[in-house]
Amino acid sequence: MGSNPSLDHTLAQLRLGAMRQHYDRLAEEASAVNLSYDRYLQALVDHEVSQREIQRQRRCVQHAHFPVLKELADVDWSAIPKLNKARILSLAHGTYVAQTETVLLVGNPGLGKTHIATSLGLMACRQGHRVRFFTAAGLVNDLIQAQDAHRLPQVLASLLKYRLLIIDELGFLPLSTTGAQLLFQLCSTIHERVALILTTNLRFAEWTQLFGSESLTAALLDRLTARAHIVEFVGESYRLRQRRQRDRDAICADIWGDELGTPRPAGDTPPRAATPVVDTPQPTDEFGGLRPSPGVTFSCGHMYKNQNTGSARSKVRSRFCHATAKVNKLCCH
Repeated sequence: MGSNPSLDHTLAQLRLGAMRQHYDRLAEEASAVNLSYDRYLQALVDHEVSQREIQRQRRCVQHAHFPVLKELADVDWSAIPKLNKARILSLAHGTYVAQTETVLLVGNPGLGKTHIATSLGLMACRQGHRVRFFTAAGLVNDLIQAQDAHRLPQVLASLLKYRLLIIDELGFLPLSTTGAQLLFQLCSTIHERVALILTTNLRFAEWTQLFGSESLTAALLDRLTARAHIVEFVGESYRLRQRRQRDRDAICADIWGDELGTPRPAGDTPPRAATPVVDTPQPTDEFGGLRPSPGVTFSCGHMYKNQNTGSARSKVRSRFCHATAKVNKLCCH
C-alpha cells in the first residue's frame, strides 16, 4: 500500500500489484537522483513486468506437478561418466520444445533419467512453456478413467494445450491391453503437436513385451523416433553404489573404530604392532591388518607378525577375518 489511497485503488482495479506496492519507494529513489518522469514510469513498468514473470514461472512449475524439483546444476555427472553431458545441456536451451520433438531417455534404473527429465521440464517452465509431468502408470490410469467416464476426447484435447509432456518410468509396471492402446492413442494425438520427454528402463527391442503387440509397438516407435533425441544411460545405479559405500564405511568403522573415533567393544585390545610382512609399505592399522582401499580385496594373510599370543590375539584375528569377508563380498557385488 502506498501513500495515495486513490492511486492505490486505481492500480488495484488495473491489477498492477507490483506498481501499487512499490511506487512510493521508487518515487523516493527517483527524487533522490533527479530521475525524469518518464524514467520513473519506466522503472515502475519494468518492476511490474518482472514480478509478473516471476509469478508466471511459479504457476507454471506448480501446474507441472513435478514430484520433486531437480536442477541440472545438481546432477552428479561423475556418477554417469558415459552420459553425453554436452547434449543434455544443449537440450536445456529448449529448441526441442519449440520444434515439438521427442526426447527419449533410455537406460537402467538409478542413473538419473528422472532427474534429467525433471530438470529439462523445469527449464522449459522458465522459458515460458506449459509443462505437465506424469508417471506412465499414473497417466494410463487417468486415460482409462477418462474412457470409462466417456471423457477421453476432452482429456486428450486438454493435453494438447501443453507445450511439453513428460512421461516417466515407462516399463516399470506392466500395461493392460486397454492401457497400451490408450497410451498409443495419446502419443499419436500429440505427435508433432506437443513436445515429449519419455524415460524408460526398456530397450526398444523389449517394448513388444510391454505393449503386447508387435504392430502397435512398431507404429509407436515409428512416431516416437521419427524426430527424436535419443539419450542412452549406461552404467551401474549410483544409488546402489552409494548404498554399498555406506555399508563399507560401516564395516570399516567397526574394524578401525579407535581411529575413527568409534568406541571399540570391550575385550578387543589391539595387539602390539611389529613390521608388516608385505613387499611394499602400505597403510596399516593397530589390529595388524592393511587398511581397505576402494576396489581392493583383502585376506587374513595381510596381517602384522606379532609376538603376542593368546585369546586377545585370537579374538582380534577372528573379528578381522569376519569383517574382511564382508568387505570382500561388497566389493565383488
